[in-house]
Amino acid sequence: MSGFAAIGECMIELSGANGDQWRMGFAGDTLNTTWYVRALTDTDFAVDYVTAFGDDPFSVKQRRFLRDNAINTAHSPTIVGARPGIYAITLTGSERSFTYWRNDAAARHLADDPDALAKSLDGRQVIYFSGITMGILSPKSRQNVLNAVSNARRQGSLVVFDANYRPRLWENADTARQVLSNAFHVTDIALPTFPDENALFGDATPADTATRIAGYGVREIVVKDGTEPALVIAGGTTTEVPTVRANAVDTTGAGDSFNGGYIASRLAGLDPLVAAINAHKVAARVVEFHGALAPMDEAKKAFNA
Repeated sequence: MSGFAAIGECMIELSGANGDQWRMGFAGDTLNTTWYVRALTDTDFAVDYVTAFGDDPFSVKQRRFLRDNAINTAHSPTIVGARPGIYAITLTGSERSFTYWRNDAAARHLADDPDALAKSLDGRQVIYFSGITMGILSPKSRQNVLNAVSNARRQGSLVVFDANYRPRLWENADTARQVLSNAFHVTDIALPTFPDENALFGDATPADTATRIAGYGVREIVVKDGTEPALVIAGGTTTEVPTVRANAVDTTGAGDSFNGGYIASRLAGLDPLVAAINAHKVAARVVEFHGALAPMDEAKKAFNA
């Protein structure tokens, strides 16, 4: 087993520049995490982003962007006539809100071919996916993802999942609860965010979230909670890990970068508490930049500090 693969959607990101001018980049929750895993692992460690691309000029730019940053795309299909989804970031202070255009995004078809998906995940040391990954897919494709991840897990892959609940992606809350619960059942490391879990499952505290997810059979859990301490449950112990002070200008991608720092630490053989400390350091540096993707070298400096 070697390498890392994340499953999800690469979107066009529009972030504010001056007035009505916008900067264009590429981002998306699992892509953001992949970016930081790439930044924080050795250059010879294989990192892949498993998605689907359109055949338009922006999709060509997506592929080039990933290739130029040493992120491979495994057996990701090209969907004729499709194009990337788009989102725009609106800031109030450092807090962000998003507007999306993604109904005909190519990534909605990333799991239509179960054989290609299985090939993309074959032999991976770590596989990462999220509730957003699941939310954009059809019911059949959601099951294809769960089947592929479960099969890879049986072959020895470590599965990491962040529920990342976004209500607008789902038919209804009941469907979201069922699909995300099914995903937790095939997970080794869970990296949920407490406000999301509170909104969907009604958990009163981060400890309640951890207890519920442990009930699915997950043995390693880190409950993120914004600027509050993360709750780490591993090896039969529960520990709060404080956040790191930051001069935040844009909190886009904070949780995703935490996930990247945590996964990279665990890949390096560090224990969960050290991994959470490193993850907080990375996230604190990332929020000091606009957009979801801070420079890789800055993330690496924070990780090694």
